[in-house]
Formats: sequence, C-alpha cells, structure tokens
Amino acid sequence: MSKNPILSIAVTAIVVALAFALNPSAEQHRAKIKAAVAERSPIAGALGIGALAAFASTYHPLGVASYTTVNDRTVSVGAFGMVFFIQPSQDH
Repeated sequence: MSKNPILSIAVTAIVVALAFALNPSAEQHRAKIKAAVAERSPIAGALGIGALAAFASTYHPLGVASYTTVNDRTVSVGAFGMVFFIQPSQDH
C-alpha cells in the first residue's frame, strides 16, 4: 500500500517534466497561426496575412504551457508539443 503514493508522485513528476520539455516554442505558435489563417482563407494566405499576424504576435511562455496574443487577444495556446489556433472574436 505504501507504493501507491510513491508511484503517484513519480508519475506526476514525469508528466510535469514532459510538459516543460514539450512546451511549444514561439516559432511553433507562429507556424500554426500562418497555417490556420491560410486554411481559413486562401486569399488571406496568398496575401501573407497569416505571416503578418504571426509576426505581430507576442509569445507568452508559462513553463508547462504557452500562448500568443495579437492586440491583447489570445490567438493560440499550446502544451505538450501541440498548438491550437483560436479564432479571435469579432465583437471587440
């Protein structure tokens, strides 16, 4: 019965270490922004709007996760090596 807490602590430590090691870089976020904009609008992709948005983005690392913002709006979040593009709302 005493092995369960030790195993739980070990698994938690491994997961946290992996989260730190796999935290997406700023370049991974920017690549995802470019790809998502081009996917949603081929014209915007051809005009380089995604590259412009990616260039204007600010990267915020949190250790185990990260996110990018453009004009104080979150446009991507990432963790464990994965980046997710968030469509900014049009109401602001």
